Amino acid sequence: MLEIQNISVNYNKSGKPAVENFSLAVKQGEICCLVGESGSGKTSVIRAVMGNLPGQGRIAQGDIFFEGESLLSYTANDWRNVYGTEISMIFQDSGAMLNPIRTIGSQFVEYIRAHRAYSRKDAWEKGVKMLEYACLPDGEHIMKSYPFQLSGGMKQRVGIAFAMAFKPKLLLADEPTSALDITMQAQMVRQMMKLREEYGTSIIMITHNLALAAYMSDHIVVMKDGKIADSGNRDHILHNSQAEYTKKLLSAVPSLGGYYYV
Repeated sequence: MLEIQNISVNYNKSGKPAVENFSLAVKQGEICCLVGESGSGKTSVIRAVMGNLPGQGRIAQGDIFFEGESLLSYTANDWRNVYGTEISMIFQDSGAMLNPIRTIGSQFVEYIRAHRAYSRKDAWEKGVKMLEYACLPDGEHIMKSYPFQLSGGMKQRVGIAFAMAFKPKLLLADEPTSALDITMQAQMVRQMMKLREEYGTSIIMITHNLALAAYMSDHIVVMKDGKIADSGNRDHILHNSQAEYTKKLLSAVPSLGGYYYV
C-alpha cells in the first residue's frame, strides 16, 4: 500500500537533513511503529507522507508511493481528494488544529461535508457518532462546545474522531495517546486496532511507549539522528536485536520487581 523509498528531508539547504535515507514498506492492514528519542526525525517522516512538512521542509531525495502512485507528483487537488478519506493524520496536539472561536460541531460538520455530500443534519449525526466512537460521552454536548471548554485529553479525542471519520486506508498517528490518561489510552488503542480489523486500515504510529509499540505493531522502526538505527518485527526488536541503540532504549524502560513490561 505504502512504499517510502530512500527519502531525505531537509528544512534548510545548507543544514544536516532531518531525515536521511529512510525507507519503509507498509502492507494493507499492517501497523508500523516508529520509536526513538525526540528529534530523531519520526514526525518528519509521517509529515512527508502526508505532504504536510512545515516551514521550508522538503523531500530532497527519494520518493513515496501510495497504492503504486507517487505522492510527490500530487497536485493540490489530488491532495484534497485523499486528505481525510484515503490518508488521515492524528496530530500530537490535536487541540492546536481546532479553531478556538468555533464550536466543535460547526468544524466537524464543515469537515464532513467537504469530503462527502452529506446534509447538515446527517453530517451532525455522523459527527456525534464519531465523537462517541472516540470514547467521548454525550457527543451532542461536545458538538456544541468550544475547544476552550474541553480538556486536553478531550480535544485529543476530538482529533482522533476527525481522523477516523471516513475509515481511511492509511492512518498516520503522531503520539496519539500521549495526552490521554492510561484508561483512555487503552480504549483508543482498541479502537485503532478495531479500525484495522474491520476496514483493513494501515497505521503508522509514532510513540515513545515501547510497551505500546510491542502490543500494537507488526513492524517496529527505531530511529536515531534522522536515520534508521534498527528495524524488524516486535520479537526481533524486543528480544533479538543486536543494535546498541535499541538495547539502550530497552534498558531505559522502567522495571517493577526486576521484570520489564514490554
